[in-house]
Amino acid sequence: MRNRKFGNTGLFVSELCLGTMTFGEGGIWTNIGGLQQADADKLVGRALDAGINFIDTADIYADGASEIMTGQALKNLKVPRENVVVASKIHGETGTKGVNSRGASRYHIIDGVKASLKRLQLDHIDLYQLHGFDTATPIEEALRALDNLVQHGHVRYIGVSNWAAWQIAKALGISERLGLARFESLQAYYTIAGRDLEREIVPMLQSENLGLMVWSPLAGGLLSGKYKRDGTSTEPGRRTNFSFPPVNMDRAFDCIDAMTQMAESKGVTVAQIALAWLLHQKAVTSVIIGAKRVGQLDDNIAATQVKLNDDELAALDEVSQLAQEYPGWMFARQGEYRLNQLRESSGG
Repeated sequence: MRNRKFGNTGLFVSELCLGTMTFGEGGIWTNIGGLQQADADKLVGRALDAGINFIDTADIYADGASEIMTGQALKNLKVPRENVVVASKIHGETGTKGVNSRGASRYHIIDGVKASLKRLQLDHIDLYQLHGFDTATPIEEALRALDNLVQHGHVRYIGVSNWAAWQIAKALGISERLGLARFESLQAYYTIAGRDLEREIVPMLQSENLGLMVWSPLAGGLLSGKYKRDGTSTEPGRRTNFSFPPVNMDRAFDCIDAMTQMAESKGVTVAQIALAWLLHQKAVTSVIIGAKRVGQLDDNIAATQVKLNDDELAALDEVSQLAQEYPGWMFARQGEYRLNQLRESSGG
């Protein structure tokens, strides 16, 4: 298990992160996971044994139960606090539902972190993320509230999830202008079958040195290899009852066909190829993997040992390529000459 530098910080996190959306039950969370404490303990223990030092949860998962079970698992396993990086998120409604019980207002953030710390049984959260963009709250208000949490030691680093490139860039500018703690990471959906963030978000992340945490790296299980183009599956899966995230099915199955051939030639699973592709992408810091069984978790962990050569990466790139979109195609056309100059000057 390799460790990677986290954004523009001195923190290092494992290239795989244990996601805990499967912890707890109720509503849609029963379809996603519905795991109980004993199951959570086994998964957390196995992840730590494999070298994963990064765990991601959220206050909204199973209406807070995921945070409770995550914290209890760390306590049950007697995990030294300094050996694990714990991330959580805030945005949606949890607990008592009120008019101010959601979003990124100072009101909700301050209340939310107190509740999360209590559920997690921790004195601080290593990475606290805004789970979505709040159109009702000024970015400056959210940043000032998060900066207060950092200054008080309740939170070590801050990040966002599901924001657009322009929103993050604007927030970074505000943080720099006001001397506030800045976002160090984005948690976003990214798969070989869903490369949309490569248009604007990835260039922004690389320019501003932000870390990228990938959620749903198998597109809700679609890229596991169990689903067929005709709509059937070799075994029950989450997408049968919860078809999320949205995917261009034709492109996805073209990718699955290509990955199946590679998987068979290497003696690995399709899921491992899909995860390995992500781990080969320079912008990716850590890939969040969720599981309902230890065997499933082990299969995902094994993806860290799968190597893809240049020819294989090129083949996967070709089959998963996004359609050209303006102004990207104009950047490529107008920038080709200068790019070649840079390559020549560097000997590349």
